[in-house]
Amino acid sequence: MSSELITFFMFASMLLLMMTGQRVFGVIGFVGSAAALWLWGNGAAEMPFNAAIQVMNWFPLITVPFFVFMGYMLSETGIASNLYRMFHVWFGPMRGGLAIGTVGLMVMISCMNGLSVAGMAIGATVALPELLRRGYDKVMVTGVIQAGSSLGILIPPSVVLVLYAMIARQPVMQLWLAGILPGLMMAALFALYIYIRCRIQPELAPALPEEERRALSTSEKLVLLREGLLPVGIFGAMMGLFLTGITSLVESSAVGALLATLAALFTRRLNWKILESATRNTLLVSCMFLWIIMAALCFSSVYDGLGAIKAISNLLLNTWELDPWGILIVMLLSFVVLGIFLDDTAMLVIVAPLYIPLVISLGFNPIWFGILYTITCQIAYITPPFGYNLFLMRAMAPPEISLMDIYRSIWPFFLLMVLSMIIVMIFPEIALWLPRLVTGR
Repeated sequence: MSSELITFFMFASMLLLMMTGQRVFGVIGFVGSAAALWLWGNGAAEMPFNAAIQVMNWFPLITVPFFVFMGYMLSETGIASNLYRMFHVWFGPMRGGLAIGTVGLMVMISCMNGLSVAGMAIGATVALPELLRRGYDKVMVTGVIQAGSSLGILIPPSVVLVLYAMIARQPVMQLWLAGILPGLMMAALFALYIYIRCRIQPELAPALPEEERRALSTSEKLVLLREGLLPVGIFGAMMGLFLTGITSLVESSAVGALLATLAALFTRRLNWKILESATRNTLLVSCMFLWIIMAALCFSSVYDGLGAIKAISNLLLNTWELDPWGILIVMLLSFVVLGIFLDDTAMLVIVAPLYIPLVISLGFNPIWFGILYTITCQIAYITPPFGYNLFLMRAMAPPEISLMDIYRSIWPFFLLMVLSMIIVMIFPEIALWLPRLVTGR
């Protein structure tokens, strides 16, 4: 049986089993193990499990629970909610100001957590009810929260970029730096779209009433500004120590978790219930990541043992006769399609080991490719019918927001994400300038 046919069989089996509702890591690991037994017999039973032991040597994975704990601690104690109140007051007088402030909130949450889940949770539970109460269009603001929360996997400390760095054997710091300008550019495009649309259709986003603006004095606004900037200070301290070389990546993540806990303690918001909730949620998310990575390594070890990298290279270069840019576009499209069914972690560990050697051999920069991959993950997160953020929003949204409202809400932001990816493809320096400036490479 050819490598191409085995590839089709393995991916088809995996997607079919996922449709049964089984857990992602169980499906991926089962298909990998079953394929090893089928292809090479009983002696191959240990092959996928030996590959999974690689996880024990991936020390940057230790950062995952620390970053997740930091995000949950700031979220559970309400410190992150202060950010929204700050944006609410300072941006409220502008039409669409609260929606633009919500984009700013998502950027800040991304800087604390490195995942999209925390941004979605805070956006859906804190920002969305307030926006609806203020008379904002439900379709528009639902899209704002879904798209804004996806920034968490692009802006540092992105956990997805940490995993990509381990698989691609690239410096984490360079990938984080590379994600800053594309992430801020995407957030700016979101804000610009909201501003222009609200100018054209002012009924979608009323400004904060005059009497409410006058209710707060300048000193009260400055207090809100100070409280809102507390989590930003935590992120700045953590990243500053890392970028100056004082602490390693793992140590910086521990510093972030410690500062978030101390902030909760000194603001008198820390109690046993919050500590237990943050710890439990951190354990759940971290274990989910670990199981998916181990299962995906099982799958990719079998697939790689078939000579899949050479098969893919031969298919794209010789059979389809694509040029390097054509191959790159096919890779990115495959990420979007796979991302509809898989989460970013599973997709990265399965496919990236096959694509990255080919990307390097074609002369593309692997740091730049990592940013393009992450943007395609963001696109897949909000792509119907199975986008990850779509279902998170459906679970958290109030009853008046239907599934069709959620599907309708994401298309403008889908197009803006595609535009962002095209801009980064045409102008790679948007992603590469900052890493080169800081590292001198």
